[in-house]
Amino acid sequence: MEQIYGIFLYTVFLLTMGGIYAVLTLGLNIQWGFTGLFNAGVAGFFAIGAYTSAMLTTAASHRHLGGLGLPAGAGMAAAMVASALIAWGVARICIRLRSDYLAIATLGLAEIFRLVLKNENWATNGARGISLIPKPFEHLPEPWNQVAMLLLVFAIVLVLYGLLERAQRAPWGRVMSAIRENEAAARAAGKDVERLRIEAFILGAAVMGLGGALMAHHIKFIDPNMAEPVSATFLVWVMLVIGGSANNRGAILGAVLVWTIWSTTEIITTRLPAEWALKAAYLRIFLVGLALQFILQRYPGGIFRERRLRTVAPPSSQKGGSHP
Repeated sequence: MEQIYGIFLYTVFLLTMGGIYAVLTLGLNIQWGFTGLFNAGVAGFFAIGAYTSAMLTTAASHRHLGGLGLPAGAGMAAAMVASALIAWGVARICIRLRSDYLAIATLGLAEIFRLVLKNENWATNGARGISLIPKPFEHLPEPWNQVAMLLLVFAIVLVLYGLLERAQRAPWGRVMSAIRENEAAARAAGKDVERLRIEAFILGAAVMGLGGALMAHHIKFIDPNMAEPVSATFLVWVMLVIGGSANNRGAILGAVLVWTIWSTTEIITTRLPAEWALKAAYLRIFLVGLALQFILQRYPGGIFRERRLRTVAPPSSQKGGSHP
């Protein structure tokens, strides 16, 4: 019975983490899938959201700024606002860069953010991080506190999914797809490309900040190592590519699938002999890369490909219509 209970708790934790990564992947999908913005700095906005919510919701402490003891919901909302404001500043500088140049710029900025969080001890407690972050529903008895957190994350994912599906089908989403496919044509049609690209970048960063806040509250701890590019950028990109870029269902499926692979391989590698312990992390990355190659060979556009919206031809061009 204890073993079954342990498996149940692990499954709840696995699904909760998969849902949090789904939030991050949906944020990246707004930028890359909708608009074609190559953001390699997911970790930076993840960290901004996590630290903002942690500082505002923890109890008063001399170790870091904040300590206002606000509710977790207020911290998550502030995390989205802080990420959006910083994304606006980044976008004003970098949004005109294209493809790999934008990726290099955002990757460098994310590393700057991480180093600032690591070295400014007076503000963030440095490498020791922030602990005792309040977790929603932690006053409930086990395992219902864990189940309630899982349901909260699932509810957030469903709300984001519904909003993004509507946005993708709306004129805004069609314009974003036009910018991604042919920016020059969109500009020639009179669209303000720079403004729209900034909008997508800010919106995606705000969702990433929400994902960071959820992670901080779920783990009850945050430090700069949690914003490493491998776990907070590389994995999110793999999730989106495997699930299917520009498809919100694919983003969610890819997050849960890749996190399951990443988590289960951690269990396997911990059972290896001691001399293999140093190689375990590289083995996990290899296995994720192998899964990426296998899936993309069978599904070049991801498991769920982008759904192209069909346009209805005007009556005069349909069969049987009148001709001038």
